[in-house]
Amino acid sequence: MARVASAPDRTVWVLGDQLNRSFAALAAASPATHRVLMVESRAKVASKSWHIQRAHLVICAMRRFARELAADGWQVDYRRADSLVAGLREHRAEFAPAAVEVMEPASWSALRMVRANDCTVVRGNQFLCHYDEFAAWKSDWLTGRKTFKMEDFYRWQRRRLGYLMDGDQPVSGVWNHDAENREPPPKNAAGRWPAPLTDEPDELDHEVIAELRPHCIGDDPRGLWATTRAGALRRLRHFVDDLLPEFGPHEDAMTTQSWHLAHSLLSPYLNIGLLTPAEVCDAVQKAFDDGRVPVASAEGFIRQVIGWREYVWGLYWEGMPDYADMNALNADRPLPPLFTTGETSMRCMSTVMSEIRQHGWAHHIQRLMLIGNLSLTAGIDPRSLTDWMWANFVDGAEWVMVPNVIGMSQYADGGIMATKPYASGGAYVHKMSDYCKGCRYDRAKRTGDDACPFTTLYWDFMMRHQDRFVRNPRVAQQVRAAQRLGDIDAVREHAVTVLRRLDNGEL
Repeated sequence: MARVASAPDRTVWVLGDQLNRSFAALAAASPATHRVLMVESRAKVASKSWHIQRAHLVICAMRRFARELAADGWQVDYRRADSLVAGLREHRAEFAPAAVEVMEPASWSALRMVRANDCTVVRGNQFLCHYDEFAAWKSDWLTGRKTFKMEDFYRWQRRRLGYLMDGDQPVSGVWNHDAENREPPPKNAAGRWPAPLTDEPDELDHEVIAELRPHCIGDDPRGLWATTRAGALRRLRHFVDDLLPEFGPHEDAMTTQSWHLAHSLLSPYLNIGLLTPAEVCDAVQKAFDDGRVPVASAEGFIRQVIGWREYVWGLYWEGMPDYADMNALNADRPLPPLFTTGETSMRCMSTVMSEIRQHGWAHHIQRLMLIGNLSLTAGIDPRSLTDWMWANFVDGAEWVMVPNVIGMSQYADGGIMATKPYASGGAYVHKMSDYCKGCRYDRAKRTGDDACPFTTLYWDFMMRHQDRFVRNPRVAQQVRAAQRLGDIDAVREHAVTVLRRLDNGEL
């Protein structure tokens, strides 16, 4: 008589941003001993007005990953439940596993949830620096020092991981090539950078789009964002081979001629597990070793991954749960209509809002120096902005958006993360983009109906917070410059008009 294999008596729970077989809990399991649980939460889908490309990416990637595991012999219990907890309870009621093992979730609330529901939490390996290691490094670093910066953490990461190193020193002789990577967009940018890869939507794509369309915002997915590991790996190869050599010089530039420039567009895959930070950085290191990529481009990209991304991750875990609600500047203005409609005469803002609607994405300078800058100088509530960005970007996640918005963009943590507020007038936008050409507003004017809102609000912001920032060595000079402006009273009066028009959707 044929021997009947026993059913797995344990469960490994794979969350929607842990879609990789090398991740801790799944890597330690096997089809013989573990059944896989995956849960689509209706409550999560209903929790925000998600950009449809964000929701589609996660749900399609989850369903495809479940299919791949099943094809390889895993017993997969894929559930659509009212909530994650409800899905877990239903699974336990049906299968009565001896234990449910799950890798540490990426959010503070999810970690609390799995612990409260008797799951065995496995130490995560989705990042190159665990948040415990970050806390230990910070504690050691601050022994005898008063401050720590992302650059300090980045150099420590470079040394311990070995990227772009010659022994204990950077291979190029300098740690940071940022000064070489701040060029404005070239005059003839159209067609300069290869178009992103796309995949033809299939039956599953259309099925998920139909399910999400009544509840979501933004343009429908058109195959831009990969929902399989194979697709993500193709995009990694495309970036390294075709875009990385051009990445560095214009990484801070903004142009109407290209929404993507030479940016990798890989962050969504890193954030849900279709790619790992090690394999991405290894590919960049190899391209540099092979002489295919200049050091400034290789270093600029690796700094974003092992420096900024992991620094943000560490700060998130260090500060939660209180960090998400910090509001040091007491900003309380509601999100203005243009964040929903995209309609504004500000050419820079209308461009970026249109691109977000189309693709669910904008690059880091658009996020910081357009969306973040307007929100900061207008005094928009930082938690509302955090939630908006979380919902509207394909790479959005709480751990991503809380530090980047609360700390870096809005200075709402009072300077824990950033040493200065990232506020600027229209001059910066003009320097780093082609947006000002043809705009109805004049970047050089502070007052008048055609004055650039960025310029007006910048000077008003410095005066509003002069008592705080005049003591900050990084912006004290700008505060004093504002105080010396001969028309500062008129500027501040005009700022009231600008903010009223912003609130009314008339800007």
